[in-house]
Amino acid sequence: MKITKIEALANIANDIRIGIIEQVYNANSGHPGGSLSCADILSVLYFNQMNIDPKNPNARERDRFVLSKGHCSPALYATLARKGYFNKELLKGFRKIESNLQGHPDMKKVPGVDMTTGSLGQGLSVAVGMAISSKINHDGYRVYCLLGDGEIQEGQIWEAAMSASKYKLDNLCAIVDYNHLQIDGNIENVAGLKYIREKFEAFGFNIIEVDGHNIQELIEAFNIAKHKKGLPSVVIAHTIKGKGISFMEEKAEWHGKAPNKEEYEQAINELKLQHIIG
Repeated sequence: MKITKIEALANIANDIRIGIIEQVYNANSGHPGGSLSCADILSVLYFNQMNIDPKNPNARERDRFVLSKGHCSPALYATLARKGYFNKELLKGFRKIESNLQGHPDMKKVPGVDMTTGSLGQGLSVAVGMAISSKINHDGYRVYCLLGDGEIQEGQIWEAAMSASKYKLDNLCAIVDYNHLQIDGNIENVAGLKYIREKFEAFGFNIIEVDGHNIQELIEAFNIAKHKKGLPSVVIAHTIKGKGISFMEEKAEWHGKAPNKEEYEQAINELKLQHIIG
């Protein structure tokens, strides 16, 4: 069922954030910062935009989602559990040896995961292949690919972008989680990555730039992408790393660090206070 109320989607994003923190805390391992920054994006995609059915996760006509920044699997797992692909209790097994919910998503073990990811820079190539397949076979599905801003320092991203443009993949929508931070610090300081909009523009993409935490803007962006003909689209979503938790926001050190008990309790309390009543 498509959810259209902004408050409801914001609360789902908040639920996803709580699920992220619980997973990383229970595992004492994982990547909270970039998972928290993309929660609103995932809420809009999975609960408002994508043609998917948790009861039929392998339907041929379903829309596809590729989490190219696969280390942010806690965000995807929390989203899939919230959508009903598997029992929420399984989130407690995150990164445990006996669990299917490993540090990077595995399409053979987790229902709702369309591609196994983890090696940065490869997801957009896979998404391009999926989008081409949809065109060739007249399946009609759309493909969404979530990229990290640090990840797009990888050269393979731009090779894939060239192919997307060449084949006029208007059924492909890339999303850049533009939180400005990677494990070693600011993306511009680490590798001189600037002018992301202009780069994608030069590679022939339809550019849509939004506040990645504004639900309404995200809905409008994905709707624009759906109706754009002849060009692949990219949604450049300006986000905050560690969004929703005061001591994690805009801190590179929370890229891949688990909270201790005190930090966990503070994080959960802060997120619960952000729930919108009504």
